[in-house]
Amino acid sequence: MSLYPSLEDMKVDRLLQEVAHAQSAAAADRPSGATSLPEPGAGREVEGGGFGGPASGGLYPRLYPELTEFMGLNLSDEALQRVLAVPSVEKASGAVAVQSPGMTWASAPISGSDLGIRRAEIRQGVREVVLCKDGEGKIGLRLKAIDNGVFVQLVQANTAAALAGLRFGDQLLQVNGDSCAGWSSDRAHKALKSASPERITLAVRDRPFERTVTLHKDLNGQLGFVFKKGRITAIVKDSSAARNGLLTDQQICEINGQNVIGLKDSQASDILSSGGSVVTVTVMPVVIYEHMMKRMSSSIVKSLMDHSLPEV
Repeated sequence: MSLYPSLEDMKVDRLLQEVAHAQSAAAADRPSGATSLPEPGAGREVEGGGFGGPASGGLYPRLYPELTEFMGLNLSDEALQRVLAVPSVEKASGAVAVQSPGMTWASAPISGSDLGIRRAEIRQGVREVVLCKDGEGKIGLRLKAIDNGVFVQLVQANTAAALAGLRFGDQLLQVNGDSCAGWSSDRAHKALKSASPERITLAVRDRPFERTVTLHKDLNGQLGFVFKKGRITAIVKDSSAARNGLLTDQQICEINGQNVIGLKDSQASDILSSGGSVVTVTVMPVVIYEHMMKRMSSSIVKSLMDHSLPEV
């Protein structure tokens, strides 16, 4: 069964499959020697330009209801051509198949191989992270104990923790082979302070309290949600946010994989606006977020938190 980055991808992919099936049935009934219609997603230029444009009797202008305005999205010939022409993805049944290390193949006819989706991906499983302390004996990491687990509360910019790819919300399972289950925040910090400066080995699980939601901007450039101080307060009816199950009382942690905790709402809005037509937001329930950030000074978060773009 295919996984889709968004509900819009699933709906458009189903439309493409239905049209492809109808074309196959029509081709089977067509007398020998008759001219066949172009295959969906073939990416063939036609006379007069465009991508299966009206002059060619191509696929996209015939899709129901009208693919250029389907679900409020910009799905013009040019927009589809940009997605389907991406060289690093595979085309199958009119859809773009994006392979991700942590999941099965995902059909993404309109999201394509969006970089934000890959940056924001929460991978299943456990990975090993090796750190070294800097000249001051620090690694740039603050931890918080929640529900008998130890979680990353803060990653300081330009430190060993940031360079190693640790993120807010990651769970530490072991420190130098010792299980962290049941540790207090103080005990976790003491374990890091007493560790050898040359090598600290961590077993890490990706952000278990967080989830990602991929959204598509409508023709007006809107995603369909309202937020204040990073908290989602309202969802717009019939918007991409509503269709894809974004919820209120969720704290926005990342936008396209970029940490936005500690940023002003205006700064987060600028990142959303410049994020392209496909935006992936990473959220966690506010009740968990507030517990995780308890006793953390807002000035420390604003000045020290790593807001750089993660590597894919």
